[in-house]
Amino acid sequence: MQKGVIVKGIGGFYYVETDEGIFECRARGKFRIKNITPLIGDHVEIEVDPGSLQGYIINIEERKNQLIRPTVANVDQAVIVFAVKKPDINMSLMQKFLVYSEYKKLDAVVCINKIDLDTEGHYPDVVKMLESVPYKVVCTSAKTNVGIEDLIEVLRDKVTVFAGPSGAGKSSLLNCIQPGLKLKIGDLSKKIDRGTHTTRHAELIKLEKGGMVADTPGFTSLDISELELSKLEGYFPEFESYKNCQFLNCNHDKEPLCGIKEAVLDGKISRIRYEFYISLLNELKIITRRIYK
Repeated sequence: MQKGVIVKGIGGFYYVETDEGIFECRARGKFRIKNITPLIGDHVEIEVDPGSLQGYIINIEERKNQLIRPTVANVDQAVIVFAVKKPDINMSLMQKFLVYSEYKKLDAVVCINKIDLDTEGHYPDVVKMLESVPYKVVCTSAKTNVGIEDLIEVLRDKVTVFAGPSGAGKSSLLNCIQPGLKLKIGDLSKKIDRGTHTTRHAELIKLEKGGMVADTPGFTSLDISELELSKLEGYFPEFESYKNCQFLNCNHDKEPLCGIKEAVLDGKISRIRYEFYISLLNELKIITRRIYK
């Protein structure tokens, strides 16, 4: 019996990376009976057929988290990539990714890419706002190779998914980190003498300098209806130090003597962040009313 991590799954086959190599496995029938589907990133135990690279998954360890798009488990962090320009930074979308990362208990790192295009010097203000939360920020240019070593350190020894809008440069950054990265997608099939699968699938790819990344970068869907209204303030880490409000159940909106609102007025909490919190609060109130109507 060996332990490993599922790095790829397609057509009922799961490719498990262990200390002794990669094995093509099927899941035992008990998982189907219990309605459990193995996921990329799962830590598993396998039984290997003697003298072969095939086997069976016999146990799946408890997951610390699970994402739907991309479908992957046990993720350590999200690297949220936004370009300075082309396209311009969408602050509302950035805040959604950050809130969703908090909800999924992922460490969030913001990567501000294409800084070579910022001839007017606007991006340091965004960095200052994010670091006040505090979030780790890496500033990069895939074109000039600036900040790539810093990003490599962020990825080292972590399981990472990338998030961000189309055109932000996620794929370009990955190719800077490890040239030819996309060429590795078909390698697992070659190792077990099978033709390369052409169906779209998720995959974790091991980086030469440490860590693993999902080969399909990014969340493709953000469904805020999953969020609980009562827990919303917890997804804004900077609020924690200023919740000295008059009311225990303060929503930090229209209530008087609110510590959060005072911190915003004093410049201790970013107004951009607070205004997004209020926007999300109102959106979730509408969703909640619809559910209980």
